[in-house]
Amino acid sequence: MQQYILALDQGTTSSRAILFDRAGLPVASCQQEYPQHFPQPGWVEHDALDIWHSQLACARAVLRQAGVDGAQVAALGIANQRETTILWDRATGEPVARAIVWQDRRTADFCEQLRAQGQAGEIGRRTGLELDAYFSATKLHWLLEHVPGARARAERGELAFGTVDSWLVYRLCGRHVTDTSNAARTMLFNIHTLRWDAELLNLFDIPPAVLPEVVASSGVVGLAAADWFGAALPIAGIAGDQQAATFGQACQRKGLVKNTYGTGCFMLMHAGVAPPVSQHRLLSTVGWTVAGTTDYLLEGSVFMGGATVQWLRDGLGIIRQSSDVQAMALSVPDSGGVMLVPAFTGLGAPHWDPYARASIVGMTRGTTGAHIARAAVEAIAYQSAELLVAMQKDAACAVTEIRADGGAARNDLLMQFQADLLGVPVLRPRVLETTALGAAYLAGLAVGYWDSREDIARQWQVERRFEPAMGEQERSERMARWGRAVAHAKGWAQDQA
Repeated sequence: MQQYILALDQGTTSSRAILFDRAGLPVASCQQEYPQHFPQPGWVEHDALDIWHSQLACARAVLRQAGVDGAQVAALGIANQRETTILWDRATGEPVARAIVWQDRRTADFCEQLRAQGQAGEIGRRTGLELDAYFSATKLHWLLEHVPGARARAERGELAFGTVDSWLVYRLCGRHVTDTSNAARTMLFNIHTLRWDAELLNLFDIPPAVLPEVVASSGVVGLAAADWFGAALPIAGIAGDQQAATFGQACQRKGLVKNTYGTGCFMLMHAGVAPPVSQHRLLSTVGWTVAGTTDYLLEGSVFMGGATVQWLRDGLGIIRQSSDVQAMALSVPDSGGVMLVPAFTGLGAPHWDPYARASIVGMTRGTTGAHIARAAVEAIAYQSAELLVAMQKDAACAVTEIRADGGAARNDLLMQFQADLLGVPVLRPRVLETTALGAAYLAGLAVGYWDSREDIARQWQVERRFEPAMGEQERSERMARWGRAVAHAKGWAQDQA
């Protein structure tokens, strides 16, 4: 009997696999970090084969851990880090270069050239996105220009481009596809027509032959070869990680908001079945396509969330593991006036400054590593608070709660400070790995494992509710001070470009 759904959650710093049961609860889980590459300042790369091998190893480990064989799995769903750009040989399946990660800023100058040509407005109207190096189009353009022979080979149809979902599906079953949610993050996809946009392909000089076929987020796209898991599994759900998390958080009604505290922080609001228009530099993006209907989201993106804590661990060496940050931050009553602006890879929404760089302000002789750790935790919340302010203005509605998820949402200090800054309750669900859960739900719906979206929405449960305890005056003063700190970080690397 097919009792489970297998979800692959391929993230920026690690791959994860989780096996879910019919109640939407995790049965077994495995996570594996893989190498990050920083060949030049502002550049971030992955070896696509590291992504594949780590993800496959996690999936197999989960089945072993649970004592489950492939025949007991009804379907497989995929959630993935978005925008990261992979180019590979169709015949051999081998990548022709390292993947360019969403955090990579090497194409910022190209974006500025396009902005100077007056292209930003039209790009935004067609894609719902800001003209920024964050998205896939300029990364793919860079690969075609800089990998020897790549452009000619791409034009002959010998190379395939894809985001991480495309790469995993190709390795699993040989099909070259992406779903609407991931296509919408490339800056090559028209979110109104739900097709690759010929004008944008021409603008970015991308040959159509390199593109994947666009499919629904919920639907069987192929069978993962039996060699991988002992049985041929239907690949039935695909979504970018933030869209998957929104689906997993049951934000399926207009106005519901979730915030993911992962490598970055991503706040998304359900906007209905028509693309929203932002006046405050948020993104309008496809949420998912299910049963012929496409839902849209309003999104604010913060580039450095939990990755800031990783910097404390790997860069400064003041904590041994990321989970140590809460105890260290709680060892002092406050940050001692220190503010850390984690613009290590520029600033995302609502600033969109690729030349901003990280800064620490307000230090004195009494500043300790604990104060910096506390400032790092608080910085995650400050950035998210900026997003909610912009989101409420765009949506013209009051947000009454935020549903939190992601690894850093386990940090009680962060969750309480976030509720204080937002002035609304923060709800942490019973199942925190909502990215994988969303991918599982999309896959399960496609094969009839779950009956309906209403069926799965009823499974969502709160584990803890964090109520705001900060007064309005203090909240305003803190946000004003944060604004001053951000101003110091903006444009710092402009003269180095």
